[in-house]
Amino acid sequence: MKQIRPLDTTPEAYELQLQIFKKMTPEERLQQAIELTQTCRRLMATGVKMRHPDYNDEQTRLAVIRLQLGDELFIKAYPNAKDILP
Repeated sequence: MKQIRPLDTTPEAYELQLQIFKKMTPEERLQQAIELTQTCRRLMATGVKMRHPDYNDEQTRLAVIRLQLGDELFIKAYPNAKDILP
């Protein structure tokens, strides 16, 4: 699989990052993925709260889910929450 280096990362830094990842155990890589996912969800929730300061925690949670699923699937899964906007 071809590796694609981010444009804002030097080749040296990218190589170092790859070496660090290769030395990690599967459990450590999984933990990193979980933490990154949680960080992304927190960032999405922060964006929702900025756009909809009146949303309570449950509305914010549903708006984040809508961002992740897309409108069509969200409305099928949560038909009673169709008015929740991301």
